[in-house]
Amino acid sequence: MKIEEEIKQTKKFRSEHQRLVVNIMFTSSWLYRTHGQFLKSYGISPEQFNVLRILRGQHPKCANNQLITERMIDKSSNCSRIVEKLKQKGFADRKENKDDRRHVDITITQKGLTLLEKIDLENNDGFLKDNLTVKESEILNDLLDKLRG
Repeated sequence: MKIEEEIKQTKKFRSEHQRLVVNIMFTSSWLYRTHGQFLKSYGISPEQFNVLRILRGQHPKCANNQLITERMIDKSSNCSRIVEKLKQKGFADRKENKDDRRHVDITITQKGLTLLEKIDLENNDGFLKDNLTVKESEILNDLLDKLRG
C-alpha cells in the first residue's frame, strides 16, 4: 500500500524526498510494532532483544553499559534499566568489575542464549521475506546505508 493511502494523505507531497522521509519514518514505526508483537510472545521488548544480541556478540567476554549503549539501535534507551530487567528475567548477569569497582561486567546467561536461539529459529523476519526478495533486501540495505552516509 502506498504511503499516501497508509496515512490517508490527500495532498501531494512537496517532493519525493519529503515523501521518502515520511515513508521511512512510517515504515520504521510499523517495523518496530510488528517486531515488538513478535517479541512479546517471548516476554521481551525490542530494546531488551537488542541488548541480548549485543551481549551474545560479546560472549563469552563481558560487556559494560558504555559498550552496550554505543551499539544499541535506540541510543536514547536506558541501558541500566534494560540490563536490570534482563537480569531479573535470568537472561543476563551483572557483576562488579574486579579491577575497577566503579564498572560493572555484564554477560548473557545460558538462558539468554537459549532464548535468542529459539527466537532465531522462529524466523522473526518472515514477514519481510513474504514481501521482499533477497536481492530487493540487498538493494534496500545498500540504499539505507547510502542515505546515512
